[in-house]
Amino acid sequence: MKHTKMKTALAMTALAATASYAHAEWPNDRPIQMIVAFAPGGSTDVMARALEPFLEKELGADIVIENRPGASGEIAYTALAKAKPDGYTFSYINTPGYLSMQVQRKLGYDPKSIKPIARIVDDPSAIVVPANSPIKTVKDFVEAAKAKPGTISFASSGVGTDDHLAIILLGAATGTTFTHIPFSGAGETRTAILGSQVSGGGLNISEFAGNDTSGLRMVAHFGSERSPQLPDVPTAKEQGFEVEMTSERGIAAPRDVSDKITQKFSDAMKKVIDNPEFQKQAKQLALPLAYLSGPEWEKQMPTRLERFQKIWNETPWVQ
Repeated sequence: MKHTKMKTALAMTALAATASYAHAEWPNDRPIQMIVAFAPGGSTDVMARALEPFLEKELGADIVIENRPGASGEIAYTALAKAKPDGYTFSYINTPGYLSMQVQRKLGYDPKSIKPIARIVDDPSAIVVPANSPIKTVKDFVEAAKAKPGTISFASSGVGTDDHLAIILLGAATGTTFTHIPFSGAGETRTAILGSQVSGGGLNISEFAGNDTSGLRMVAHFGSERSPQLPDVPTAKEQGFEVEMTSERGIAAPRDVSDKITQKFSDAMKKVIDNPEFQKQAKQLALPLAYLSGPEWEKQMPTRLERFQKIWNETPWVQ
């Protein structure tokens, strides 16, 4: 009996030591999955792949990027919310979509089960048209829609995304209706604009300036002031339209991931963003870096959510 008790005690000690060792090994014992909620080629995907090698180096880990587009991000966020909170599943999250979907429909996950880790960029939305389009200003775009109702189409990265809400606000401010054409990412939106399949579409500053701009023209963007990446492009406000909209992009984890892991991840991300080599690459990609820690970013979200609720109450973007 005594011998059996000793064996049990030794087994328990070994199990505890193994568990402790496994925890101490994070994140070296297997790859970290980073989910992207949009199709390859869009701004979030490009940002994720630019960050990947720098973040791998800081964490001493392997990172695997997985694109899970659809439902304006809900597919990815549901996967994140339901993932095992062991520090091996993170996701990029985008506002307003991450917040606006909480207003427009019942979700397949609880937003409270997701914990923001860091905001990386704050990227203004914009109106982009084919280079040969007669539309050269926001006024032109609005007047064209008023002159021929139902004929002026606007492509976006999905329902409730920043570019969709920007055109909803512009329509509400001017008494204009645009025909909304949602896609699963900026790559598809860009292709539709280039092919003149739509009258115009929403691309963020980085999605436009970080790529070949041949065949495209940015009419205006919805930032609060001119962008350092595109100093010659006026804001919508400068053109007399009081509309502001940007896309915040950052990283989140399941809520129950330990503070120790999330802090280590957050510290690594801050080091990457402060790295001159990454900043050089971010400049080439026209990424408007705007770092916030997870707690700082999360603290701002209720105010953002209230704004989207107000927009929904006044101009619901889904009938």
